[in-house]
Amino acid sequence: MAEHGPTAMTPAGEPVRRRRPVPTWGLVRLVVVVTYLFLLVGWPLAMIVQRTFFDGNNHLVSALGDPSVQNALLVTLSSALWAVVLNTVFGITLGILLVRHEFPGKRLLSSFMDLPVSVSPIIVGLALLLAYGPAHGWLGRPLAEIGVSVVFSYTGIVLAVTFVSLPLVLRAVVPVLQEIGDDQELAARSLGASGRQTLWRITLPAIKWAVAYGVVLTFARAIGEFGAVLIVSGGIVNRTETATIAVQRLHQGFDTGGAYAIGFLLALIAVAALVIVMILRPKEDPRGD
Repeated sequence: MAEHGPTAMTPAGEPVRRRRPVPTWGLVRLVVVVTYLFLLVGWPLAMIVQRTFFDGNNHLVSALGDPSVQNALLVTLSSALWAVVLNTVFGITLGILLVRHEFPGKRLLSSFMDLPVSVSPIIVGLALLLAYGPAHGWLGRPLAEIGVSVVFSYTGIVLAVTFVSLPLVLRAVVPVLQEIGDDQELAARSLGASGRQTLWRITLPAIKWAVAYGVVLTFARAIGEFGAVLIVSGGIVNRTETATIAVQRLHQGFDTGGAYAIGFLLALIAVAALVIVMILRPKEDPRGD
């Protein structure tokens, strides 16, 4: 019988786990993936940074000094925050409804929730225009008669970004609710906890990181929306112009430096939100202890 060589031990007397060398095909696949991500994501973003800061002018400072750009950023961020609040409440409520309850049309409702991300934003904008337009909108005309304007206003922007980011919190919450089950919730209710107490002390703490991911995705999707917002807002400078519409206006006006600067800000906000969630997320023990 062949004898094995001595096993390396740590000072604590535990065996050292040696990492297996990566196979050649594994290295090839890794290089292909990294190259693909670099060409698709890394290089374009690097070019935006280069055009913003390293072509002889600091376009970011000049762009932020423009009152119209300031207003566009304010409109973008505030409408995205409204979308986060509305879709977080809606996503948690509907997620609990779909996972914890049975009712007729449940599967149809679940499928319908994916519609906002499967339909072109331009179509979403046209649909909102037909529904809430002041001239021919089924809801827009009665609202216009009482002085409420939806289309070509801030309300329309909030409606558009909320619509396009509608299912993101929901789709982050549903798998976690299915995984944790309802044993703890039933136990809490059997001990006399009310529905509100069960929600705040059992359900929400269990899905908090899923909600956080959904919130980040919703915020990033909302600040980057262009097509639906362009149609329902009209892109009126200093009134209903968002940051993405400002990028188009500046680029078409040959102010490419300003357009790159706003694009850099939008990308920075999205990346920062993802990094914050990664930092705050508790580390999991790979051994499952």
